Amino acid sequence: MSSSTGAFRLDMTMMFAVHTALRRELEQIARIAAGTTDDPVRILRTAAGWQMFKTYLHVHHTSEDDTLWPVMEGVLAQRPDDLALLAALEAEHAGIDPLLESIDAALVDREYGHERLGGLTDGLVTALTTHLRHEETDGLPLIDAVVTDQQWAAFGQEHGKRIGPDAPRYLPWVLDAQDAAITADILERMPEPLRVAYRDQWRGAYLSMDRWAAGSQRD
Repeated sequence: MSSSTGAFRLDMTMMFAVHTALRRELEQIARIAAGTTDDPVRILRTAAGWQMFKTYLHVHHTSEDDTLWPVMEGVLAQRPDDLALLAALEAEHAGIDPLLESIDAALVDREYGHERLGGLTDGLVTALTTHLRHEETDGLPLIDAVVTDQQWAAFGQEHGKRIGPDAPRYLPWVLDAQDAAITADILERMPEPLRVAYRDQWRGAYLSMDRWAAGSQRD
């Protein structure tokens, strides 16, 4: 990831870190859905990990939809190919929401939910993995070319605002299993009180949560 971020003018470290976290969670969701020794429907329905994944994915995508794409569309008004790329990325975002809703419906379907879950999670993994790759290959270079430093900072601030009070869980979630150098780089940019809170409180609470255990979802 570090070599990828180094190719950009804008600081893409956190963007790639979030993408890495989403891929990590997709792998876990696929493993649970394919499990034969426990009840995948019960685990996903009651696990904090599923709710966190959906929440953080929603924040990430809506922050892009509301903060990045509109300013880019103004700059790219005379560049139809680039506008088509933005439209495709937005359509990919929109296509993922129904997949999440279908999985949630399967999780409360006592009759056929088990039969439906595997195919639905496979569809989610394929759609989101394809989108992340498309955004990294084509979308991020375009963002880097046309978004100003101020606009990029505004996107980051809006993303953080939408996470809001869930930051004590979100930051450890993003940094979970990241490369040590990436983790150090992200933490170094943060105010000292946040680094102390992450080190002394947030990370430990996150690790003790066992977010993919059945019944770990909080009220």
